[in-house]
Amino acid sequence: MSPFAWETTLHWGAVALYIAGIIGLAYALIFDRAGKRAVALWVVAAGLLPHTAALVLRYVHVGHGPYMMKYEVLSSNAWIAVVLLLLFLWRRPGWSPLALVVLPLSVLMLGLGLFSSPEARDLPPTLRSMWLVFHVLFNKLAVGAFLLSAASAVIVLRKLAGASGRLLDRMPDVGTVEAYTMRFVGFGMVFWTTTIGAGAIWANQSWGRYWGWDPIETWSLVTWLGYAILLHARFFFRLNARSTAWGTVACFILSVLTILVFPFVFPSLHSTYLQ
Repeated sequence: MSPFAWETTLHWGAVALYIAGIIGLAYALIFDRAGKRAVALWVVAAGLLPHTAALVLRYVHVGHGPYMMKYEVLSSNAWIAVVLLLLFLWRRPGWSPLALVVLPLSVLMLGLGLFSSPEARDLPPTLRSMWLVFHVLFNKLAVGAFLLSAASAVIVLRKLAGASGRLLDRMPDVGTVEAYTMRFVGFGMVFWTTTIGAGAIWANQSWGRYWGWDPIETWSLVTWLGYAILLHARFFFRLNARSTAWGTVACFILSVLTILVFPFVFPSLHSTYLQ
């Protein structure tokens, strides 16, 4: 088989294991099967093996990190999200319902990547920079943190709406979940800020300017301002839990548009690399 055929096979293997993990986890949480929950999470972790192998094979095949094509970007974003989720659940197993939000979104990202162009491209001279590696790495970490914040915000909104059930009842009280939502947002902000800073240094190295008001640069700044306003409103103006949760969801949608939609809508330097 060709390298891409192997990549595709491994990716679909990861999708199958992730979906099996989602189903198993939903069953375990709904019917209160603690042992089955651990098994389901191990199935999800097993999905990381073919997923990781596919990304490594892609690196060997094209000779650069996963930041050139939509296929690579979406797959690596999903990988980061799953890794961060499992690391968090390893320390906080009682928060397993988060996985029922994070994992389906991760599978969706992975699926969209698989149905996009797998074309391999040589790395342009402007992308041969260690600052680009930092730029991409911290961007993916920010995506994972923001995804966790959105998932916990959804749980806050469901609890405030008076919803109940075995899934929600397993989660801590609204105050605790909301506090973790803000922690996820805080971590994401640190990563997003580093993303913008590393990107500015890379831009100066490649094009002789730190900032050029490229559409994606502009929307990255707008996203950063959105999360900054949210954090300041929450901690300095005592924004209530409901408004905080809705603000978190809104900022997450904005970050998704900035990362996964706008690069393919607005002509920019970023869209050139991600087509």
